[in-house]
Amino acid sequence: MRQVQVVMARLDNSMAKIRDRDASLFSKIVVAVQKHETQRASMFANELAEVRKMGKMVTQSRLALEQIVLRLNTITEMGDIVTTLAPATSIVRSVKQDIMGVMPDAAGEMGEVSSLLSGILVDAGSIGGYTMNFETANEEAERALSEAAAVAESRMREKFPDIPQAVTEAESFEAA
Repeated sequence: MRQVQVVMARLDNSMAKIRDRDASLFSKIVVAVQKHETQRASMFANELAEVRKMGKMVTQSRLALEQIVLRLNTITEMGDIVTTLAPATSIVRSVKQDIMGVMPDAAGEMGEVSSLLSGILVDAGSIGGYTMNFETANEEAERALSEAAAVAESRMREKFPDIPQAVTEAESFEAA
């Protein structure tokens, strides 16, 4: 659980940097629009879109990890390790793939968390004589990841202002 919290803290730090970068780019867009420099505004807007994609991915990863922490807390309280951990293991693997390009060191730690959870699953299965239904576990993991994506999208809309209309119109005009 400690490793998951370390990764969550790193994701929080990355999100703070992304918010700063977003604010900086947004103000540059506003200045460029005010000076009628549509190409410059468009360039900044494209970069802002990429920064926001990264922000969304980091937010989704953070939410998925929060779900894992909740799941691990449920395990310690309820004790049904196998049915509870299987979806969490799938989520960890998915989050690891998502953040690998953005934060390789965090992805390495997520690999350790995944191995740890897998080991716990194997041990619990062999001790309790459980058989694992991976199809159900993966469906639950996909559902959890979809929920995290929806919440992340909503939070991104709340935190970051929209790109000025003049920039998006200028991009459409230049593309034509």
